Amino acid sequence: MIASIQGNVLLVGEDNVVIEVGGLGYLVYVTRFLLINLRRGEKLSLYTHLIVREDSLTLFGFQDQDEVMLFQQLIKVNGVGPRLALETLSTHTPEVIKRAVLNKQEVIFSQVSGIGKKTAQKILLSLEDRIPFEEDFIISPETAGINAQVQEALTTLGYSVLEAQAALQTIPEEAPLDLETRLTIALRYFS
Repeated sequence: MIASIQGNVLLVGEDNVVIEVGGLGYLVYVTRFLLINLRRGEKLSLYTHLIVREDSLTLFGFQDQDEVMLFQQLIKVNGVGPRLALETLSTHTPEVIKRAVLNKQEVIFSQVSGIGKKTAQKILLSLEDRIPFEEDFIISPETAGINAQVQEALTTLGYSVLEAQAALQTIPEEAPLDLETRLTIALRYFS
């Protein structure tokens, strides 16, 4: 098993990078979060997970062990393959995924391209016992509902789901539970 890789970025693709290590170029599939800031020639160090199939060896790379753990848990879910697991980690940060599992927020997984309602339910059921409990990730149903409205408003304004989620992370827990206030706070993230 290849657990990590470190080398220079040779090429940056749509969903992958080629990392040169000792004269060899390794094709590694990575999240869009990682791809955004990558430049050719820079040094890159990733944790990896190798998928071995009859006809291929496919390497998936991640910035930290938390992402690798979530990827490994996601691919154990019936109906979720490596590409869909990577798409999930490209759509949501590990914190958002953990929070969604702990708060049983099926809609978070339904936002991922390729995941429908049934698969989202399977993910929640499968991961609920595998995600370590963190008190900070538990949110009230009222907060979850208003945050979903804020996210929807931000995407309606033209921000991507990733940008909207990043903005949601900046809203303090003690912020009032009204749409206008929370949306105003979230919009400050973009200024």
